[in-house]
Amino acid sequence: MLEHVPSWLGRALSGVRAGADKLAVVRSGLGDGVPAMTLTSPAFADGARLPERFTADGAGASPPLTWGTPPEGTARLALLVEDADSPTPEPLVHAVVWGLAPDAGRLAEGEIAADGEGGCGGRDVGRNSYRREGWLPPDPPTGHGNHRYVFQLFALDATVTDPGPDPGRSALVAAMKGHVLGAGVLTGLYGRGVEAPVDPAAEGARTAPA
Repeated sequence: MLEHVPSWLGRALSGVRAGADKLAVVRSGLGDGVPAMTLTSPAFADGARLPERFTADGAGASPPLTWGTPPEGTARLALLVEDADSPTPEPLVHAVVWGLAPDAGRLAEGEIAADGEGGCGGRDVGRNSYRREGWLPPDPPTGHGNHRYVFQLFALDATVTDPGPDPGRSALVAAMKGHVLGAGVLTGLYGRGVEAPVDPAAEGARTAPA
């Protein structure tokens, strides 16, 4: 949809962004005072560019994710993916996944799919900002610059309440408040008409003396 926004309009809106302070893990305080969890992807590094195949410019599959052992007492996990730089009052929601098993350890590529389509091993895949189940592929306006797609993983205790079928962001956040035992964050960048960010490790390897 947003690929049809003219580049001049994208540039004009470059300063209009939801803001990282409105991410659920920040504004709702879900990450306050809890241990950090390791959340990574074999497809991209934290702060690096999302490969095109995970976006609206490619196949649009959800990226693979892996994480470490959650804190003791974790009964289930939840995942929320938001665009901190969408030109909207609130971050756009790209994925909601509820009820992942504590020992799951990973989500495979393309696994964030609508319920009944093989999504997340039978766990409940909620509604994105387009009110559809599954992964909403990144689709930033041309000329708007890089967007930060923030993957937020939450470890939840045994007393957390069910947010209901096919939950959206609000229902998920309300259910999780007071029940978060740990949180992990992974950020992928994507923009149209912008250069990919430099990987400092790779750049250092290229410039190191022989």
